[in-house]
Amino acid sequence: MKSRIVLVLCGSFNPITHLHLRMFERARDLLQQTGKYKIEGGIISPVHDAYGKKGLAEAKHRVAMCDLAVQTSDWIRVDHWESQQDSWKKTRETLSYLQGKVSAEYKDQDITVKMLCGADLLESFSKPGLWASEDIVEFVSKYGLAVISRNGYDAQKFVESRDELCTQKEKIHIIPEVIYNEVSATKIRRSISKGESVKYLIPDSVIEYIRQHNLYQVTHIFSAAVVGLYYA
Repeated sequence: MKSRIVLVLCGSFNPITHLHLRMFERARDLLQQTGKYKIEGGIISPVHDAYGKKGLAEAKHRVAMCDLAVQTSDWIRVDHWESQQDSWKKTRETLSYLQGKVSAEYKDQDITVKMLCGADLLESFSKPGLWASEDIVEFVSKYGLAVISRNGYDAQKFVESRDELCTQKEKIHIIPEVIYNEVSATKIRRSISKGESVKYLIPDSVIEYIRQHNLYQVTHIFSAAVVGLYYA
């Protein structure tokens, strides 16, 4: 019998990009091609404002942009719980909450959430003070990882170099990406602040939301002439 999986992508989504959505599609394809899994859904969980990342838009805006971005998907949705808590929650806490929610929704105690991430986030596990080793062990052993490869990162080598990951490597799936797309939310914010076009990098509905709410320090650029740059 195939294992039933719901993919979970945690992050800032500041703003959400087409690359975030492509991660879900690529992971679903490759995991289901193994014949071992049935992907039942995908969940995007925007981080709490208290995460404190520089330039982080308010959660209400990031959640709204995510909601708009998934309108064209019939299997990916946005969960608001993490962003609405009284304080920032660790990834393992968010995954634990979503595991309980998914089990109840599907009325199946065997269905499992699996953390979806890029190889860059995987390698951030080694950054001092960023992740607690016991947290990594807990959520990898309980839920597993689906890691999308990225240029400049050797996910397999990294897993083998870390004891807390190597011992759980059967729970870690490295998903090779064949169409590399190095879209960066940081670069998108920078382009927006300069009045440069970001069309085809993020959904049009998200571009319009950013324009309407003057996000990413763009209030000064919305003359009729410059608005054209967004959609050019």
